[in-house]
Amino acid sequence: MKIINLANRAAVFTLILLFVFQSCSSNNDTTDSPVVAPDKISVQVDVIGKTAEMPNGDGSGKINLKIEAPNAKSYKVVVNNETKEFTTSNFSYEFTQPGTKTYTIDVTAFNGIKYINTSTTVNIFVARKIIWADEFNTDGAPDANKWGYDLGTGNGFGNNELQYYTNRSENVKIEGGLLKITAIKEAYQESQYTSTRMLTKGKFSFKYGRAEVRAKLPVGGGTWPAFWLLGDNIDTAGWPLCGEIDILESVGNNPNVIHSSLHSPGRSGNTPDTKTTTVPNSTTEFHIYAAEWDAESIKFYVDDNLFYTYKNSSTTPFNQKFFVILNLAMGGNFGGAVDPNFKSATYEIDYVRVYN
Repeated sequence: MKIINLANRAAVFTLILLFVFQSCSSNNDTTDSPVVAPDKISVQVDVIGKTAEMPNGDGSGKINLKIEAPNAKSYKVVVNNETKEFTTSNFSYEFTQPGTKTYTIDVTAFNGIKYINTSTTVNIFVARKIIWADEFNTDGAPDANKWGYDLGTGNGFGNNELQYYTNRSENVKIEGGLLKITAIKEAYQESQYTSTRMLTKGKFSFKYGRAEVRAKLPVGGGTWPAFWLLGDNIDTAGWPLCGEIDILESVGNNPNVIHSSLHSPGRSGNTPDTKTTTVPNSTTEFHIYAAEWDAESIKFYVDDNLFYTYKNSSTTPFNQKFFVILNLAMGGNFGGAVDPNFKSATYEIDYVRVYN
């Protein structure tokens, strides 16, 4: 009986070894299947709207990419400092920086751990597009969906200003296609003057682009009209860490001189980041005051004439979202002494536009 049992055990052991060997052989056959690397790659770039007259596209900034790489299972595209990964050989992208620029497109095709890559370039034209605007075409109060107000004493907002900001129709209204902000000499809430400060905080903000106003400035010593941007994070970061971009400031005591300035930590108050230009008839004619802002620079214009370029960098606060402010202050550290004969003055705005 012992001899038979030993024989049976040997047979069982042999069967187990055969099963294990076959199983291992089957697994090895699967895992050792060769991974074939893509042996060539080509990229076709189609610029949307490209014609003989518009070789860089129709201004939409859109391209379609078609990748050919036999045996590839996935792809990576690096364009405009963005990395996109996908499993299809067709890819669409939209550039947003206005102007005509040349971009490098890096493409990698993968099959498992093996890959092949190539690069190409594309010239693309991106037209400037309005992303927010108020044309002030409807008489009455400004659009509450676009504008809010800072209310209270001007001194409460710094600079020792003299006015009390309200949202009364006496101080702010749309009439005849124009927004009119009027400063009035009157006793109101223990202040000597009233005016308006309106802003898009909580309703609209943007990062990079062009902001412009078409405006006619008020007349009178002590007036201080402005069009400016303030960092969206002011409530948490405070000023000047939030950053401030003053596109237009002017004072009635020095008429026709336009100031554009930037305020940031260590460069607030009497900031060195400022320039002026002279605009004849700024109180009798409308002019366009604008800033074009990106990661590299902030450029200031009057009627599309460049007069100041600020070099931006990653160390400044000017790489986040900002909201828009329109106001007319009276007196203060910058506005100066108010003309004793002053009664009222109106800051007239034709439109405010923000472009991508």
